[in-house]
Amino acid sequence: MAVVLPSLSPRFCRLGPAATLFSGLGIALAVALSVVGVERLIAQIEADRGIIPVASTSDIEIAGIEVNTTGKTAEEARLNGWQEAARKAWKQAGGPDISDSQLQAMVAAVVIEREEIGPRRYFARLSVVFDRARAGQFIGGNSGDTSGIPRSAPLLTVPVLHSGGVAQVYEIKGPWQRAWAEFRAGASPVDYVRPVGSGGDSLLITAGQPQRRSRAWWRNVLDQFGAADVIMPEARLERQWPGGPVRGTFTARYGPDNTFLDSFVLTANDEAGLPRMLNDAVARLDQIYARALADGRLKPDSTLNVSQGIDPALAALIAAGQSADAAAPDAAASATPSAAPTVAAPVETRTFTVQFASPDAAAVDAALGAVRSAPGVRGAATTSLAMGGTSVMRVTVEGDLNSLADALRARGYRVTVGTNALSIRR
Repeated sequence: MAVVLPSLSPRFCRLGPAATLFSGLGIALAVALSVVGVERLIAQIEADRGIIPVASTSDIEIAGIEVNTTGKTAEEARLNGWQEAARKAWKQAGGPDISDSQLQAMVAAVVIEREEIGPRRYFARLSVVFDRARAGQFIGGNSGDTSGIPRSAPLLTVPVLHSGGVAQVYEIKGPWQRAWAEFRAGASPVDYVRPVGSGGDSLLITAGQPQRRSRAWWRNVLDQFGAADVIMPEARLERQWPGGPVRGTFTARYGPDNTFLDSFVLTANDEAGLPRMLNDAVARLDQIYARALADGRLKPDSTLNVSQGIDPALAALIAAGQSADAAAPDAAASATPSAAPTVAAPVETRTFTVQFASPDAAAVDAALGAVRSAPGVRGAATTSLAMGGTSVMRVTVEGDLNSLADALRARGYRVTVGTNALSIRR
């Protein structure tokens, strides 16, 4: 008996929707790697960037203490400089006359801002930190104590620097980022959330971010850092000539609408004085934000609380249907007391991944709105944002993947179905 095998012609090897989706993604990745190279793609997030902020404490810090001391050795000259800095800082803070031994017992740390050490001479600019538990009874009221002022909500800090015609935040280790990272905010009523700036921070937070107005976009960014709102301290540096004075214009802004608070101008004699000018600017900006908090202006924007619930009209219909379902068993029970109540079968809830094109923030909002309004969708939130490319959201649905695909097609999307995933485009 002869057995005839089916012909393996190409028409029997057509790819399904899932294979088409993943093959398309593979081709796109291969094209991107061939155009820009693997090194450039990795360098966008693995370059040498990121400055870890100092720990915030409630200790009392007196900065900018200049000392010029001598000694028999370099070590003795340095020790004499630190002791003199403690005395100057104590006097500047308005402390009473006490012995050197009592004073040294209150010093928690000496921060070196700049120092020059010779064989027998020491010249430096120092900051002296006093332990608040010991020194607070003497100088707490004269050192900017803000314990009586309510603390602000966590505010994401985006330090934008304009220098040489270029705007930057975390692309490189800039002096403006360093000034904010080294700022000791323990005594400030403002709760600054200062990202390190490494890894994906430089891609998520850029100089163009303050110009965006999308609340959904801002809510996703703030959720990454556990913040309730955002502030944007800006610095614009203008160099008069190479090696000459540096003029800085500093602006305090806040909120998703980039609202203006105040502005001022400082000048450094040369590049060597730039760090000190930036540190002074951070301290003044902190005072501006503290005043705005006291005036009630620096409070979380209510529009950032993006509601992910269902439409009120739809909620009313669901509530009416549930009431009717609850009334039906009661009526049946009154007619036939022996009848057992009917228990509705639970609806299975599943989670799927949806990929969508995101050329701008408006497209992100439109895609989220369309998916959240689809029947059976319990929630949708972005897990990966790529402006100008393809973003990803996680969707929780009561039902199966095909029902979600049909609902999105009804909303005008072209849908490609994969394994527990969809790809949608207009």
